[in-house]
Amino acid sequence: MATIWGGASLLTMYLRSMEDLLSMADWSWDFFINLSAADYPIRTNEQLVAFLSKYRSMNFIKSHGRDNARFIRKQGLDRLFYECDTHMWRLGDRKIPEGISVDGGSDWFLLNRRFVDYVVNSRDELVSSMKRFYAYTLLPAESFFHTVLENSAHCETMVDNNLRLTNWNRKLGCKCQYKHIVDWCGCSPNDFKPSDLPRFQQASRPTFFARKFEASVSQEIISQLDAYLFGALASGTPGLQAYWENIYEAETDGAAGLSDSALTHYHAFARMGLSRAASSLQGHPNDNSCRYVGVSHPVSVHLYFLSDQYQGYLVHHVATNQASNQLETLETWVAAKDHFTLTSSPHAANRLQHIQVGTDWDPKERLFRNWGRLLGPEDEPVAVQRWSRSQSNLTATIVWIDPTNVIAATYDILVDASAEVTHYRPPLTSPLRPGMWTLRVLLSLSFCCCTPEDALRLHGGPAKNSYMEQSFHGLNPVLQLPVSLGAVEEAEANASLTGAPLRRWLDGLLEGYWSASDVCSTGPSACPVMQRCRLTAWSSASPDPKSELSLPREDGRIR
Repeated sequence: MATIWGGASLLTMYLRSMEDLLSMADWSWDFFINLSAADYPIRTNEQLVAFLSKYRSMNFIKSHGRDNARFIRKQGLDRLFYECDTHMWRLGDRKIPEGISVDGGSDWFLLNRRFVDYVVNSRDELVSSMKRFYAYTLLPAESFFHTVLENSAHCETMVDNNLRLTNWNRKLGCKCQYKHIVDWCGCSPNDFKPSDLPRFQQASRPTFFARKFEASVSQEIISQLDAYLFGALASGTPGLQAYWENIYEAETDGAAGLSDSALTHYHAFARMGLSRAASSLQGHPNDNSCRYVGVSHPVSVHLYFLSDQYQGYLVHHVATNQASNQLETLETWVAAKDHFTLTSSPHAANRLQHIQVGTDWDPKERLFRNWGRLLGPEDEPVAVQRWSRSQSNLTATIVWIDPTNVIAATYDILVDASAEVTHYRPPLTSPLRPGMWTLRVLLSLSFCCCTPEDALRLHGGPAKNSYMEQSFHGLNPVLQLPVSLGAVEEAEANASLTGAPLRRWLDGLLEGYWSASDVCSTGPSACPVMQRCRLTAWSSASPDPKSELSLPREDGRIR
C-alpha cells in the first residue's frame, strides 16, 4: 500500500496489516511494533523479548504531554482533510467529537495483541466513530490509537513510553518541509551522528529503538551501534567504511524513472568512463581493445560514500568494445570538482567558508538531497552559504550571473553572528540558460546547468532574456561584467545544437565540473587492463560484508 507523509492512508495501512496478522493462525504473536526505514535497534532482540515478556498486558504509546487544546490546533485535528493524488488537501474546519478525550503524540508504538484485536474487530461505537473521524484527519496515526486506548476499557494498560529514542532538534526540524504533500506544517527528527553513541548507552528509561538513522548521512553511527550490540567486524573488512545507495534501477524504475536532466548527465558520465578506458593504453594508438562505442541507457545508478563523505556517482552502463565487437557491461565512477574560490586572500573579517548551488535542499540536515547537485533548465536552484561564527552580524549581497553575463538575480541576506548556514532560492523564470553560471558573494562560484538532448526549447534561456521582472543591468559596471555580444551569439548557436555536436558541447561543459575517477567491468572484457568491478574497493559490485544477510540462526540473529 502506497502511503504519504501525514496521510490517512497510513492509518488504513496499519489497520489492514493488523487484520492480516490476526488472521495468521500459524503465528501466535504478542505485540505489534511499527518501524520505519530510518529506525534502528539500540538493544539486542533478547533484551527486547525479556522486557516485553514481563509486560504482556501493557500498551506502550507516547502522549504529547502538553496542553490538549494546543495539541489539537497544532495537529490540525479541528480541520477536515482529504487524501487524493498523493496529497492531503485541507477542506475546512470541523468540530471535535463530543464526549471524547482526544489525545495523541508519537506515531511509533508497541501495542499488545488484545488491544490490536479490539481496534480491528470491535463493533463498539467508540472504535467505529473514531475510524470515521480519522479517515479525514492529518497525521491520523499520531492520535487514533492514543484516543481509542484512553477512552476504552483498555485505558489501564497504557504506558506513556513508546520505548524509542528520537533525535529531535525542532529548531531545524520544523521548517514546513512537507508543504508539497500536505496543506500544513510538520516536524521531523534529525539523523543521529557518531557523537550520539553515549545517548544510547546511557539512556535512563527503557529504550529499544532509536530514530532517525541514514547511512548516507552517517554510516559510522550505524557501524558503532552494530559493534556495541553484536561485536565489531575485523579491521580491514572490505567495505567497512563505504556505503552505496541505489537511486535508479532500469529493471524496476523503467525509462520514465529519470528526468531528462538526470539522464543527460548520466549519459555524459558514461562517456567520461569510456574516454578514461581508452586512455588506459597510452602509447598503443593502434590498440582498440580498450576503446568503446555506444552508450546505453543506464542500467543502474548508485551514490557512493566513503567515511561519511559523498564520493560521486556510479553509473552502470553497456558499451561495445571496438576490438571484440562485443557488448561489455561497465561501471563508471565520476567525482565532482569543487569550484569555490576566494577572489582575495583570506582574512579574519571574512566569514564565508563555502558556497554551493543545487536543488532539494534539506534545511534539517543542512545538505542537498540531490547529492551531485545536477541542474537542468527547468530546475529551481538554491544557493547555500556556509559561514564561520563571529561577534557581529553582516549583510552579504548574492549575485547570480548567467552564461552570457546577464545578471539573473541579486539579493541581500542578513547573516547573524551565530549563523553557520544561510540559503535562498531566487524566483527565477525558467528555462535557465544552459552553460556556466557564476555566483558572486564577494567571492566567486561557478556551476553548470545542463540541458536534455530532446528539449530544444530549453536551450535558449528565458523569454526576453530576463529571469525576473526587474532588470539588473545597472550592476554591470560595479561588478565589471562586460556585455559580450560574442557570448550571446555563442549561446544562441548552442541553442540550436542537436545530436553529436550537442553531446560534444555537453561533455565539454561537464568535464570542467566532473571527472571519471575509475571504470571497471562487471564481466569478461577484451581490455587487458580493465579491472573487474567485484575486485575494486569502490564499485557497487564490490564486497560489503556488513550488509550481507544469512538465514536466521537458532538465536534468531542473522549476523
